[in-house]
Amino acid sequence: MFKALGDPVRLRLLSMIASARGGEVCVCDLTGEFHLTGPTISHHLKVLREAGLVDSDRRGTWVYYRMIPAALAVMGTLLETGIPL
Repeated sequence: MFKALGDPVRLRLLSMIASARGGEVCVCDLTGEFHLTGPTISHHLKVLREAGLVDSDRRGTWVYYRMIPAALAVMGTLLETGIPL
């Protein structure tokens, strides 16, 4: 999880997803915020999904992303306990 957040683009994506109204955001709303191609944004979202930080649903053409709160709780616990990463 921490490795996935080591990239500034992924950290910003996660922040945007976490602060989205209604708890989720369409990929169409994320891509316009970066000077990156759609496939590059999709790659970063895939890394976040594989790390267990976000979940997604396809609705027609678009994919919607939302945070997995338990993932942040796990990361917070690791930071609080001082367990070596």
